[in-house]
Amino acid sequence: MSNHMSLDGKVAIVTGTAPGGIGETYAHALADAGAAVVCADINDGGAKSIAHAIEENGGDALSVAVDISDEASVAAMVAAATERFGGIDILVNNAALMAQIVMTPAMQYERAAWDRAFAVNVTGAWQCAKAVAPSMQARGGGRIVNQASAGAFPAESVYGITKIAVVGLTTTLARELGPAGITVNCIAPGIVASEAGKSLTPEGSPYLAMLEARAATRAVGQPSELCGALLLFCSDAGSWITGQVLNVDGGFVMRP
Repeated sequence: MSNHMSLDGKVAIVTGTAPGGIGETYAHALADAGAAVVCADINDGGAKSIAHAIEENGGDALSVAVDISDEASVAAMVAAATERFGGIDILVNNAALMAQIVMTPAMQYERAAWDRAFAVNVTGAWQCAKAVAPSMQARGGGRIVNQASAGAFPAESVYGITKIAVVGLTTTLARELGPAGITVNCIAPGIVASEAGKSLTPEGSPYLAMLEARAATRAVGQPSELCGALLLFCSDAGSWITGQVLNVDGGFVMRP
């Protein structure tokens, strides 16, 4: 039986690949499945360290410094990926502001902070998708995976508001890009034991206790537990899936 989750010969861009985050795990998972991986992050040194680790493990990787809120920076990222690998098959829109914005009440936000949250979490994902779509179409199709959050269901913070907007972006792009053979789906993680996740859920915190009371299994997952959803959406195994949101959160959010 062929391996329908193989990504041999594919080229993937993962944004937000600094060490200690979900993007690091995503980049390694895609490389392990056979893809060449473009590790992109505003932290240039962090992206380089992940790309180096992939190459040390026998994979093919490129690091790119990118500010996804800046259109020219996104264009340069796509140009670098195309120059090195010839094109793009997969985009994982993982980069986002989270720990910096999740705890401030919406009514206490300053306009500049509000605009920055949307510029990164929503506009950034849109700009990256818009920039890679022509390459994907030229190669006969592609996969875009956006990152939402269990915190969008319902949205109870500015972070949650940005992430429910990402869900809307996902369904809109799935409709628009489907005729070009490009699927667009969304992973909505719960709290994950990344550096950002750990900062929000220290032992003994009331927030962690609330999560534990609500989750059907475990309140906190490991970044690796998101990779099954990622590989499904990126591979031939998920070729007939588009416009969908998959909660991966131990049963914190349950939707019919």
